[in-house]
Amino acid sequence: MEENKSLIKQFGPSTFSVKNRMTIYVLTVIIFAAGIFSYTSMPSEAFPEIVTPEIYVGTPYPGNSPVDIEKLITRPLEKEINGISGVDEINSTSVEGYSTVQVKFNFDVTPEDALRKVKDKVDAAMGQPDFPSDLPVDPNVFELNFSELMPIMNINMSGEFSLDQLKDYGEYLEEKIEDLTEISKVDIRGIDDKEVRVLVDTKKLESLQLSFRDIAGAIQNENMTISGGNLLVDGYRRNVRVVGEIRELEELRNVIIKSEKMQLVRLADVAEVEFDEVERESYARQYGSSVVMLDVFKRSGENQIIVSKKIAELLEEANSDYFPDNLSISVTNDTSEQTKTQVADLENSIIFGMLLVVLVLMFFLGLRNALFVGIAIPMSMLMSFVILNAMGITLNTIVLFALVLALGMLVDNGIVVVENIYRFMDEGYSRIEAAKLGAGEVALPIIASTATTLAAFLPLAFWPGLFGEFMKYLPLTLITVLSSSLVVALVINPGLTSALMKVDEAPLNKKRLSIVSLIAMVLGAVIAYGGGAMAWGNLFIYAGGFALFYAYLVVPATAWFQGKALPALEAAYKGVLSYALNGMKPIVFFAGTFVLLVLSGLLLVAVPPKTLFFPENMPNQAMVYIQMPIGTDIEETNAVTLELEKEVMDIVSEFNFTDENGIQQNFMVESVIAQVGEGTSDPNAGPSMAQTPNKAKITVQFHPFAERLDPDGNRVNSSDVLNKIRATLTNYPGVVVSVAKDSNGPPTGPPVNIEVAGDDYFALVQTADEIRTFINSKGIDGIEELKLDVETGKPEMPIEVDRIKARALGLSSAQIGDAMRTALFGKEVSRFKDGEDDYPINLRMSDEYRYNVEDLMNQKVTFRDQATGRIKQVPISAVAKARKTSTFSSVKRIDLKRVISIQSNVLEGANPTEVVNGIKEVMEGYELPRGVKVDFTGEQEEQAKELSFLSGALMIAVFLIFLILVSQFNSASTPFIILVTVVFSLIGVFLGLVIFRMEFVIMMTMIGIISLAGIVVNNAIVLIDFIKQLAARKRDELSLGEDEKLPKPQLVEVIVEAGRTRLRPVILTAITTILGLIPLATGMNINFYTLFSENDPNIFFGGDNVVFWGPMSWTVIFGLTFATFLTLVIVPVMYYIFERVQRFFAKLVA
Repeated sequence: MEENKSLIKQFGPSTFSVKNRMTIYVLTVIIFAAGIFSYTSMPSEAFPEIVTPEIYVGTPYPGNSPVDIEKLITRPLEKEINGISGVDEINSTSVEGYSTVQVKFNFDVTPEDALRKVKDKVDAAMGQPDFPSDLPVDPNVFELNFSELMPIMNINMSGEFSLDQLKDYGEYLEEKIEDLTEISKVDIRGIDDKEVRVLVDTKKLESLQLSFRDIAGAIQNENMTISGGNLLVDGYRRNVRVVGEIRELEELRNVIIKSEKMQLVRLADVAEVEFDEVERESYARQYGSSVVMLDVFKRSGENQIIVSKKIAELLEEANSDYFPDNLSISVTNDTSEQTKTQVADLENSIIFGMLLVVLVLMFFLGLRNALFVGIAIPMSMLMSFVILNAMGITLNTIVLFALVLALGMLVDNGIVVVENIYRFMDEGYSRIEAAKLGAGEVALPIIASTATTLAAFLPLAFWPGLFGEFMKYLPLTLITVLSSSLVVALVINPGLTSALMKVDEAPLNKKRLSIVSLIAMVLGAVIAYGGGAMAWGNLFIYAGGFALFYAYLVVPATAWFQGKALPALEAAYKGVLSYALNGMKPIVFFAGTFVLLVLSGLLLVAVPPKTLFFPENMPNQAMVYIQMPIGTDIEETNAVTLELEKEVMDIVSEFNFTDENGIQQNFMVESVIAQVGEGTSDPNAGPSMAQTPNKAKITVQFHPFAERLDPDGNRVNSSDVLNKIRATLTNYPGVVVSVAKDSNGPPTGPPVNIEVAGDDYFALVQTADEIRTFINSKGIDGIEELKLDVETGKPEMPIEVDRIKARALGLSSAQIGDAMRTALFGKEVSRFKDGEDDYPINLRMSDEYRYNVEDLMNQKVTFRDQATGRIKQVPISAVAKARKTSTFSSVKRIDLKRVISIQSNVLEGANPTEVVNGIKEVMEGYELPRGVKVDFTGEQEEQAKELSFLSGALMIAVFLIFLILVSQFNSASTPFIILVTVVFSLIGVFLGLVIFRMEFVIMMTMIGIISLAGIVVNNAIVLIDFIKQLAARKRDELSLGEDEKLPKPQLVEVIVEAGRTRLRPVILTAITTILGLIPLATGMNINFYTLFSENDPNIFFGGDNVVFWGPMSWTVIFGLTFATFLTLVIVPVMYYIFERVQRFFAKLVA
C-alpha cells in the first residue's frame, strides 16, 4: 500500500481543505448565503436584453414628399455618417414629412461612442449651406434598445365617463408610473391632445385685405408676458412685468387684428375659435369596447417582474385613493407573466433534474456518498450566481438553460473525486489519507477534462454580431458554473468526505425511522389541514413519505444494484472489452465504427431533416397588422379595423365556456386589444416616428401554455388559432392584412426578404412589383403574402408655380407655399395656458374651404408691394396650377443605395429554408433590367452567417481541446484518440435526427454539437489517464524502465482493469448529464411550489422552453448516449491499436 501511495501525487488545495476542515465549513456557509442573496437580487427576464450599438436619427420636415425628404435631409445625413469608422450598415427611410436614418455599428463600438460620433456628424451636416434651415426641431439622435421598443404591458381604462375625465385619470396614472425609475416612458392611446383652433373664413379675411400673417402676428404680440426689469424706489427693487398672456378663449376672440379709421377688426370677426381635440390620431379598444390605453415601456436592464409588481401596487393604491369605484381598469399583454412562467419552468426543470441525478447517485454510491456529490449542484450554482450577479448578468432563460445543461456535467468532477476517495477507503486507507490521495490522483485529469469542456465553449463567448450578444450568456454561464464545480470537487468535497464519508452505511433502524416518519406525516397533516399552512404541512408529509420510500424501496434496490447488478455489469463489460482486444478484433471494431459514421452521414444526406435557423416557438400572441392604402384617413382605417375585429372576436368566442360559477370564460384567449393609428407599426421594422393613420393592429393574447385546455382537458394548439385567424382575414380587397406571432430571440428580419436595388426608383418599384407577381404565379407553398415595403399609389397633388408670372406680380414661391401650408396643414402661432397645461394655438383655414381644391387654389395671397407701398391681393390660381397624381409612400436606402424589399412571413408549420429555396429555384432564369440587382437577405442571410461562425467555432474548439490534451499527455496519439471519439459521437446525433425525424435547428443543434465535444472528452481523458497510471504502476511492479513497453498480455490486462475501474464513473457521468437534460428535452414540467402549496404538481408536457431548448438537449442526449459506448469500448480499442502500431514502428526502426 505504501509503495503504491508513493506513486500517487497529492493536490495542494485538496490537501489544504482536508487539513483545514473548519475553513471549508465556513466557506461553504458563505457561498450558500452569498449565492441565495445574489439569486434573489438578479433581475429576471425572458431573454437577455441586447445592448446594440444602433443609432437612429429622426428628422421631421412636415409637408415634404418622400423624394424631397430624401434629397434635402436623408442624403446629406448619410453622406456625413458614412465617414464614421466602425459602421456596419446604414439604412434609411424617407416618408412624407419625416426622415429616419438607422446606423448599425460593429459590436466593438460602444453605444455611447456610437451616439457621440453620429451626433457630431449630424451637427456637421446641419452646418452645410444646402441643409434646410427651417426645420421645426433639430434632428433627434437616439440609441436603439430592443427592450424599449415593445411595451411590457397595456393598462386599459373605461367606464361611464367623459373623454376629459378618462384622460385625467390616464395622465394621473401616467405620471405615477413614469415616476418609477425602472420606467422609460408611458404613451396614452385612444385619446388625443387638445388644441386651440383658429379657423379662418378666408372670404372675410380677403375682403378686409388681411392675411394669415396679420392674424399670427396679432396673436403672438398679444399673448406674451415681458419682464421690464427692476424699479428702484426708496431703496427697494420692484420687478416690473407687462402681463399679456391670454387666459380665456374670449380674450383670444377679442384680439384686435386691424385698427384703421377707428374701425376695429377682431379675431372673432374673421375666424371661429375652438378649444377641442386635435384631429384624431389613435383609437384603442378592448374586446370591441373603447378604452383609454396606457402603453408602458421599461428601461433596459430593469427587472421585469419587479416592475410589474410595482405597477400592480400603484394601481391598487390609485383604485383605493383616487379613482372612482365605477372606473374599470384592466392590465393586458403583461409580458412579465410569460417571463415568470418561463423562468419558473426552467427553475422547476433544474430541481427535477437535480432530483433525478441524486436518485441515480444513490443507486451507485449510496445515500451518504450521493449527497457528497449532490452538494456540488447547489454549491456550484450558488457560487456561479455570485459571479454572474457581479458581472451584471440577468436571470434569463439562456442562463437558466446553461445551468440545466451543466446539471449533469457539474457532478462529473464530484463523482470522479468522491468515487475515487471511496475506492481508497475501501482499500483500507483512513478517511484523511483517502481524501488526500483520492483527490490528488484524479486532480490533474479532471482539471484537464474541465479545461477541455471550457475550451469547447470558449469560442462561443466571442460570437460576433447580434446573435453573439444574445447567445454569449450560454458559454459565460457554463464556463462560470463548471469552473465553480471544479472548485467544489477539489476543495469542498475532499474536506467534507475526510470528515463524514463511510465505506459501509450504518444499518438502518427501519422501526425507528417508520415511527419518526409517521409522526412527521401526522404533524404535517395537522399543520396543513388544521392550521391552514398547506405548504409547511406538506413539507413534513412529503419528508416522512420520502423517508419511508427510501427505507423500504430505495435501500433494498440500492443494495441489489450495488451487490448484484453492478458487479454483473462490470463482469459483462470486462468480458466484452477482453473480447474486443483479442486478435484482429480491435481493427474490426474500429473499422466498423468508422463505417457506421460514414453510413449515418450518408443517411442524413439521403433523408435530410427539415432545417430551421432558429426554433419556432408556439404563439403566445397573434398580431394582426392592418395596412390601408397610404393616404387613407384614420376614420376609414378604423371602420375597416372594426370589421376585422369582429371577425377575430367571432373566432375567439369559439373558445368560450361557462365555469362552475356561471361566469363566461375563455380557455384560450386572455385579451383582444385593437389599436388604430399611432403605435401600430411593426416593431421589427424599428422605431417609426411618422404618423400612421392608415395602419392598425389587433393583438390576441393567449393564455399561458399550461392553461390552454378545453373543458374536457384536451390541449388546444395556439398555432391552430393563429392559422384560423390568418385564413379568415383574407377577403378584404385593397387592405394588406398580415398575421404574425411573437418571436423568441433576437430579430432576424422576415423569413422571406428579397432586396431589389438600383438607381431609378420608379423603375425599381415596377421591377419589384413584377417579381412579386412572377413569384405569386408559381404557387410556392408556405408563403403568407408577398408585399413590398414601399407602397405605391399614394395620392399627391403637386402645385406648379409659374415663377415668371409670380415674380412679375411681386410673389415668391415661399409666400405661395406658406399660404398653402397655413391654410391646409395649419401653423402653430402661440401657446394657450390653462392651469399647469398649455396647448398649441393653431391657425388654419375653416373646414368649409380647407378641403375644397377650388377654394384652396383661389385663395388670395395678401401682401404689401415693396415698390408702391400698396396692399396687393393675388389669387394662387393666377400664378400656379394644381394637378392630381400618385407617388410612392417612402424611399428606402441601404448603404446609400436605393432598395425595395419584397417580404413575407411563412405560414405556420412551413419551413422558411424550404420556402426560400423554392423561390430561388424559380428566380434562377428571371431576367432583370439593366442596373437592377436582387439579393436574398433577412433570416437567410443571418442563417448563412451564423452557420459559418458555428462551424468555425467547432473547429477552433477541437483545436483548443487538442492543445490541452497534448500538453497534458505529452503525446500526439492520445489527443488523436480522444478527438476521434468526438467525431464518432456524431453518429448518435445523425442517427437520432434521422430516426426520430427531428428538425435540424442551425443555432441550437450546432451549439449542442459544440457542447457535446466538450462533454465527450471528459470520460475519455479520465479513462486514458487511468490506463497510463495503471501502466506506470505495472511497469514498476515488473521493474521495467520508463521507456520500456509492457508485454502484450499485461497491456491488455491494464486496459481491461482501467476500463472496469472507470466503468462506474463513466456510466454515472453520462446518465447524470442525460437525466439532467430529460426534463427540457421532453418538455416535462412539474410545479414544485404548487405541489407543496396545493397538492397539485401541474404536470404537463410542452411549452416555450422545450421548443427553444429541445433541439440542443436531444443533440447532447443522442451524441452522449452513443459516446458512452465509444468511451467504454472504442477508446480502449484505439489505445490498444496505437500501442501496437508504435511497437511495430519501434521494431522497424530498431
